Amino acid sequence: MAVDTRAPDAVTVGSERVLRAVENLTRTQIVQYAGAADDYNPLHTDEVYAREVAGAPTVFAHGMLSMALTGRLLAEWFGNERVVSFAVRFKKQVWPGDDLTVTGRVTSIEDGIAEVALSTVNQGGVEVVAGSAKVRLP
Repeated sequence: MAVDTRAPDAVTVGSERVLRAVENLTRTQIVQYAGAADDYNPLHTDEVYAREVAGAPTVFAHGMLSMALTGRLLAEWFGNERVVSFAVRFKKQVWPGDDLTVTGRVTSIEDGIAEVALSTVNQGGVEVVAGSAKVRLP
C-alpha cells in the first residue's frame, strides 16, 4: 500500500522536498511559455533584440515561468487545491540551458496551515527564485 505523503501526520515542521523542475531549459520552452502567457516581450523571444538592444547575452526566461516551475513543487507535494498563498522574489535571470532544482521546507504549521520556504537554484547552485507559500493540510 502506497503512503500518502500529503497526509497530515506525514508533514511536520522541517519536512523537506526537492524537485528537479527542468533540465536544460530550451528556447522553445521559453517561447511556448510566451504563447501560453501571451507575453511576447522580445527579451524572451528575439535573440537579436536581447543582445543588440537590451545588452543581454541571449534571451532569458520570463520571471513567471521561473515562478511556475517553482510552484510545481507545491502542486506535486500538496496538490494545487491546497495552496492558500504563493509568493516569490526573482533573484537572478534564468537562461536557456539552465537546470532548475526547487527545494521546499516546512517552517511552521499552525491551525492546519503549513508555511513552506521555497528556493530554486540553477545548475551552479545560484538561487534564482526565493519564495514562500501557505498550504492547507488535509
